[in-house]
Amino acid sequence: MMGINGQLFNIVTETATGMQNDNDNSPDRPKRPLSPAALRALKEAEERRRAEAPKDMPAELGGRGGLDPARFGDWEIKGRAIDF
Repeated sequence: MMGINGQLFNIVTETATGMQNDNDNSPDRPKRPLSPAALRALKEAEERRRAEAPKDMPAELGGRGGLDPARFGDWEIKGRAIDF
């Protein structure tokens, strides 16, 4: 038996206060205002994302259609590996 004088060994108990974190991101916590440089960086990043939006790709000649089979795991049709 492990323990001395009736004490329990390796028993983890939760404290009365529970788990609290000073760095929590709760919605009621006031947010710090962003610096002008941070606002400018966020705006530039949004413009880059909009510019990098997927463009229409030309149709594949003789292809099977659909999405990229290697990416989506659809590598075969009727037991034969295709589109490689």
